[in-house]
Amino acid sequence: MRTTVGIVGAGPAGLLLARLLHTAGIDSVVLESRDRAYVEQRQRAGILEQGTVDVLRAAGAGARMDREGLRHDGIELRWAGRRHRVDLPALTGGRSVTVYAQTEVCKDLIALQLEEGGPLLFGAQALAVEDAGTDRPRVPFRHQGRADVLECDYVVGCDGFWGVSRTAVPAALSRTFERTYPFGWLGVLADVAPSHDELVYARHDRGFALLSMRSPSVSRLYLQVPAGTDAESWSDDEIWAELERRFATDDDWTLERGPITQKSVTPMRSFVHEPMRHGRLFLAGDAAHIVPPTGAKGLNLAVGDVVTFARALVHRRETGSADLLDAYARTCLGRVWQAERFSYDMTALLHRAPDATPFEDRLQLARLERIASSRAAETDLAEAYTGFPLD
Repeated sequence: MRTTVGIVGAGPAGLLLARLLHTAGIDSVVLESRDRAYVEQRQRAGILEQGTVDVLRAAGAGARMDREGLRHDGIELRWAGRRHRVDLPALTGGRSVTVYAQTEVCKDLIALQLEEGGPLLFGAQALAVEDAGTDRPRVPFRHQGRADVLECDYVVGCDGFWGVSRTAVPAALSRTFERTYPFGWLGVLADVAPSHDELVYARHDRGFALLSMRSPSVSRLYLQVPAGTDAESWSDDEIWAELERRFATDDDWTLERGPITQKSVTPMRSFVHEPMRHGRLFLAGDAAHIVPPTGAKGLNLAVGDVVTFARALVHRRETGSADLLDAYARTCLGRVWQAERFSYDMTALLHRAPDATPFEDRLQLARLERIASSRAAETDLAEAYTGFPLD
């Protein structure tokens, strides 16, 4: 099998890249090891930055998002019984975020690819990326019990942290930077209308909590728990009681309860692999970097990566210059490290470490007070939250 761009992984990064290349008239083949149902059902991110929303619309993949997504013009911070709303458009020149689950983004992009785009092979397990340092990289894979090889001009690895793409970068060239956090998020889906119309980020002496949503009738809520926690060790009543404690305010706000339909624990880590390019292999999304979910950056960073690659490849075709392809890693890593910084800051601001001292507790409260009282500090948060430029 032969194509211009071989895409390993059909998460939102790989699917969006295939769509961007299709609209630019560049052929691609997408290899995804899982079946379609799995890709369309795996729960991940739900917050789309302004730039991501704009890219999906421009790619012709925004119609259902615009109908069903929930635009949010603010977030609320809570601590010590206080509530402070951050007005995103007022601080960023009109930018906002949209609540629209990654599962829905994938469904939209899969439908478009199967209807209009190039081959999208589910159940196709990439075994390796070979000859990445040459102008003819290859991806051996298995599909429907048969061995095959995808020959490409370029390979883009969108196959996540555990995929094969990153291992094609020689160990002598690789550098990794990471941090593992001593806590995770116990996340639940509940069949109850959200108790607030915008996301609520709560700092509490017992730990962090987040109130989010998947739709006007389905709530998504999170609790900070020790690393390694078994989700089933928490009963539904215990979860609701702890959420009520951590979201408690000095006014008459109340948290509405409902049936919990799903619970899981997400580990927290920060990770960056450098370089993000080796020869004709380009890494994108979780294959190159992971952020803790506090800053809502994971999916959005992946979008930034594939937009950068697609623009660079179009530039190469139109001008003959490889300058933008050569700048891919530098361009992406500038955005990646800013997102890592923001996600780390948000995590440190709102989570209580197991060994936190009273001094550190006071620093967290002082930082929250600063955001609430300083337009400059609040603007810095709002600009990062709504997204770093994709240019």
